[in-house]
Amino acid sequence: MIQHQDVLFNPEVAEGFDYIIGVDEVGRGPLIGDVVTAAVILPADCSLPLNDSKKLSEKKRQHLSLEIKQQAIAYAICKASPEEIDELNILHATMLAMQRAIIAVAQQVSGNIKVLVDGNRCPKVEFSCEAIVKGDAKVAEISAASILAKVHRDQQMLDLDVLYPEYGFAQHKGYPTVKHLAAIKEFGMISGYRKSFKPIRELLNQS
Repeated sequence: MIQHQDVLFNPEVAEGFDYIIGVDEVGRGPLIGDVVTAAVILPADCSLPLNDSKKLSEKKRQHLSLEIKQQAIAYAICKASPEEIDELNILHATMLAMQRAIIAVAQQVSGNIKVLVDGNRCPKVEFSCEAIVKGDAKVAEISAASILAKVHRDQQMLDLDVLYPEYGFAQHKGYPTVKHLAAIKEFGMISGYRKSFKPIRELLNQS
């Protein structure tokens, strides 16, 4: 587990900055729903047992999500809609959602900000920004952001599952599994599918 005192793989990253904002996204691969991003500033004495959200159980993620919200100096959960994904493409929509989350958190504090983003690409923001590959397993703030984003998007899929249980959203969370694609063919296309994604585009072309 990441310990907050090890938050930065290189302590020099924090020099000259008052706050570190960690940023991560969830939902680039699913066929339906928003791409969700979160941005988090943690206090220096945060001792939560954080880790990459994918390595935690659902129950543990949900518990940590509540704890992060309680302990964070600032946080925001933002999104880009399926319509924005179709218009911009998934990469640019993800960057847009990240921008929204970063701005929302930055507005909650006053001081010099350093942004650390999971992955290999930074969104365009006015702050110093660094992309860190597998940052959700290296940086506590990014880990916290990954947990908030995943819990939020998973809940969206659970809510959708209540409305449309025949699609199995609680199990596949919108990803293109064999059962999910079979359900779309059997029951049709509901609102929220990403029409620019190949499996959905092909199904639409067949109809």
